[in-house]
Amino acid sequence: MSKAKTFTRHDISFLSDGDECAGWLYLPDGIASPPVVILGHGLGATREMRLDAFAERFAAAGIAAVAFTYRHFGDSGGQPRQLLSIKRQLADWDAAIEHVKSRDDVDGTRLAVWGSSFGGGHAITVASRHPELLAAVSQCPFTDGLASAKALGPIGSMRLMPLVGRDLIAKARGKEPVRITLAGAPGSRALMTAPDALPGYLALMPEGQTFVNEVAARVAPTITAYRPGRSAKKVSSPILFCVCDTDSVTPPAETLAYARTAPKGEIKRYAAGHFDIYLGAPFEAVVADQIEFLTRHLKA
Repeated sequence: MSKAKTFTRHDISFLSDGDECAGWLYLPDGIASPPVVILGHGLGATREMRLDAFAERFAAAGIAAVAFTYRHFGDSGGQPRQLLSIKRQLADWDAAIEHVKSRDDVDGTRLAVWGSSFGGGHAITVASRHPELLAAVSQCPFTDGLASAKALGPIGSMRLMPLVGRDLIAKARGKEPVRITLAGAPGSRALMTAPDALPGYLALMPEGQTFVNEVAARVAPTITAYRPGRSAKKVSSPILFCVCDTDSVTPPAETLAYARTAPKGEIKRYAAGHFDIYLGAPFEAVVADQIEFLTRHLKA
């Protein structure tokens, strides 16, 4: 096993449709023009919620890493706040790729994307649109909005509709969004009500920081209609699917079915839940597999 490299973290930012996306660049020390992987998070999450843990490991393996926060969230720009737009988040990925390609301290021709949860679905979509990527990682990915809606259940979905309607009216009138809870207790009115959802989100936040547990309600129907797994068959680069076998948020059966359609897909499975993969032994297992995969395809 090669010795872990030291690295330096830099604060960076780039523009996406005129708004600023804040990020971190992890540069391995002593390596000229290293390959690079771009990391994006899940539903309503920011880069502080354990993206740094993965980025640090990649940098220690000689792979530069850019972890960014979507517009409208965290310390990135964009108004109104807590607006979760699939179209805008995909545009943020495109902007991140263009930013990395423009840098002279990394090798933008040896480039990969890494997404987790909702970002794992984005990683599939982005990889299908960017054949120049050498690799992609899709971790516990959201692949099918209908499957996730079934996991929430019809009663849970119906609870959301009044807030969605109010928010759409607010949007039409140019008012502040009507927000909905992201992760709540079972039976509550929230986008995710699995027993491990709220504890899982809270466990990812660093001590002393607060998770903003709400988004504009208008996103709910767009999530149901979003099926990024269908793009897996269009991904021409190698793509690694990291699937949690007891995932209560993004059902693994649908993910596995989509993953098998990727021409150069690789699948790794873990005896873990959706939020377990970020911490402890499951994290150690998945990050080791991802380093091996990225090192192989980025020629780190």
